Amino acid sequence: MVDNVVHVLTDDEAWELLASVSLGRIALSVNGQPDIFPVNHHAADGRVVFRTGEGTKLSEIAVNGDVAFEADDHTEVGGWSVVVKGTARVLVSTHEIAEADELPLRPWIPTLKYNYVEITVTEISGRRFLFGPEPERYPV
Repeated sequence: MVDNVVHVLTDDEAWELLASVSLGRIALSVNGQPDIFPVNHHAADGRVVFRTGEGTKLSEIAVNGDVAFEADDHTEVGGWSVVVKGTARVLVSTHEIAEADELPLRPWIPTLKYNYVEITVTEISGRRFLFGPEPERYPV
């Protein structure tokens, strides 16, 4: 059995990794029905911000702002995953939107996304993984 293949990240390590990638997934739930959507994001200062157009994400956040957000990355030798939980809200004030417009946050596809959503993070956790062959399941 290989030891130390899973390393629990500190909060600072988790934030650093979360900020190092631009693609993550937001998990929402309304009426007991879960949904998950890929979004490009910006993570810093205890929050995650993303842009979105009108549609399901905005509707579901209006009903239930309690969300989870996950991002990860990997190489050939290892990977990591960070999960945050928090409260999502649509930014509405002119000041908040002007500040969000300054973030390095641009849509990946050529569609208009007028809405900024901010997740205020209440919990963050992460793990780093070392890849390798599966150990013998049924040793003799």
